[in-house]
Amino acid sequence: MIVYVERKVLEDPTIAGDDAFRPTMSKFCTFSEDLDDISNYVDFIICLGGDGTLLYASSLFQESVPPVMAFHLGSLGFLTPFNFDTYQSQLNQIIEGNVSIVLRSRLRVRVQKDGREKKAKVEENGVILTNGEGDGVRKAVQYQVLNEVVVDRGPSSYLSNVDLFLDGHLITTVQGDGVIVSTPTGSTAYAVAAGASMIHPNVPAIMITPICPHSLSFRPIVVPAGVELKIMLSSEARNTAWVSFDGRKRQEICHGDSITITTSCFPVPSICFRDPVSDWFESLAQCLHWNVRKKQHQLTSEEEEF
Repeated sequence: MIVYVERKVLEDPTIAGDDAFRPTMSKFCTFSEDLDDISNYVDFIICLGGDGTLLYASSLFQESVPPVMAFHLGSLGFLTPFNFDTYQSQLNQIIEGNVSIVLRSRLRVRVQKDGREKKAKVEENGVILTNGEGDGVRKAVQYQVLNEVVVDRGPSSYLSNVDLFLDGHLITTVQGDGVIVSTPTGSTAYAVAAGASMIHPNVPAIMITPICPHSLSFRPIVVPAGVELKIMLSSEARNTAWVSFDGRKRQEICHGDSITITTSCFPVPSICFRDPVSDWFESLAQCLHWNVRKKQHQLTSEEEEF
């Protein structure tokens, strides 16, 4: 069994200064996010942290993702069902093959930049695609997103004003603080805070949720998985917009730029603690306190008379 550990983890003073652990450290292979592609070398992922750690692990694999076992060491833990206190017995069960998996769909996002203007720098890794050469080149960056794509007004005080297309047809113009395009997994993240419904990760769907829309009738909607969504600045927009992917890689969107979103062919196989349904409802109850209410008591015979 070959173990890969992120280089910055082993460089942590708490670990690097432990003399008893030093012989074990020498047996590990290491990698760095921006420098090494480990997608063809890893068969099984163990996450130690919170939901953000799982999102980060997903971003390391831009195509096929190995099964992920996520231990809860963070604050919320909606996507991390395993308790680290019993990691040895739980790991043994997984390695022996006693496992249930939920396939968490991802979004394939392509950001097309209009090269005729100077744009904000695209940060961090991604699949870089080009069409042509020279100063007028149109560059595209492709991402795999597990939770959501968020388009917002950024630092501007004006409303965000973006056009939303579905399979090439303009369906609406979003005027407000922004819009969230999320997977079923992401429906319990930023989207639910913006008033969306919660969708089980087994449901093949994409959710579109406005952020503080300047309209009383703009409700969140669910569209089928596999449709192609496209977001562009409206021609009447007074300012640029900003986009982020699972809370990372934030960049500016200007006139002429476009964001194309569809369901990815590469889901994240997440290992369940019990099964997909039980784990999801357990997370709703424990993390979000779903439908927590003091129970109504039964009427007594005297109360029934009234």
